Amino acid sequence: MSTRITINDITIRTELKPGDLGYVIHRHGKLYGDEYDYGVSFEAYVASGIFEFYKTYNPELDRVWICEHNQSIIGFLLLMHRENKVAQLRYFYLESAYRGIGLGKKLMSLYMDFLVKCGYTSSYLWTTHELVSAASLYVRHGFKLTEEKESTSFGKALREQRYDLTVQPNISNPAPQNTKSYIP
Repeated sequence: MSTRITINDITIRTELKPGDLGYVIHRHGKLYGDEYDYGVSFEAYVASGIFEFYKTYNPELDRVWICEHNQSIIGFLLLMHRENKVAQLRYFYLESAYRGIGLGKKLMSLYMDFLVKCGYTSSYLWTTHELVSAASLYVRHGFKLTEEKESTSFGKALREQRYDLTVQPNISNPAPQNTKSYIP
């Protein structure tokens, strides 16, 4: 790209359009295959989760954030409702050319705001030990590493990691960086 992209060049939408979910599955398979050598089993895992999201989608409780530049999808984040006011953060990705401009931070802020608005009490996510930058972003937003397990689920040996967040509503200051709670 000849000119520097800024966050102001990106459009973020929350409505799904035909082709979005299939494209996100494709990009996850391609991006994580190219960057981390994940196998086709990872793409199948994403497809299964996206299908589950679609089947249980409730616009009052679930949300997608689709980032576009020049009418092309360049990033994605999904909040999926679970039981007992728990949300799961899933399928966060940014195309490499759009990393480092504050877009990940913006998406996480939108995610956190929606958590509070919907009255969720906690959120969790699963990632792998290889996604260090993503884990750092989650920790900066109050998530805490709570579980690790060895896995070969994605066609190679890796460590899956679970991060959890407790949301404490009605307090006006954000949680310090090294805590487990997010306070709006």
